[in-house]
Amino acid sequence: MLNEMTAAPDFALSDAEGRSVRLSDLRGQWVVLYFYPRDNTPGCTRQACAFAAAYDGLRQKGAVVVGVSKDSAASHKKFAEKHGLPFVLLSDPDHAVLELYDVWKEKKQYGKVSMGTVRSTYIIDPEGVIRRAMPKVKPDTNAADVLAALEELGA
Repeated sequence: MLNEMTAAPDFALSDAEGRSVRLSDLRGQWVVLYFYPRDNTPGCTRQACAFAAAYDGLRQKGAVVVGVSKDSAASHKKFAEKHGLPFVLLSDPDHAVLELYDVWKEKKQYGKVSMGTVRSTYIIDPEGVIRRAMPKVKPDTNAADVLAALEELGA
């Protein structure tokens, strides 16, 4: 994970509509940047739906939610439409941003070793500074933990 109280590295990725979104364009508001393994898997769906359910509360704190995975823009579009997700999902098929944010790691599952996304969340303040780095988050509690952290940070 990147260190708290350091500048969040800027990047540009495509959203579900194919539009380029830059992290620096979101300055002036809190950014909940969450990285997840894959659209339409049980854990990722629960996590996304929890962020959708908490979305009004997050917006009241002045926060925007941005999800990033290596899935395609078309996959993100279907995922967002299927579950009514009100926030931006960005596509990182080459995992460049996943690597930049140190969440592309070696994983072991059923004795098999492969590279993949470690479910992680960063909370970035309006000036672009990482205020919370949350590694290995739980899909069911991530949104509530983010809301609590934003409260603690005075958002």
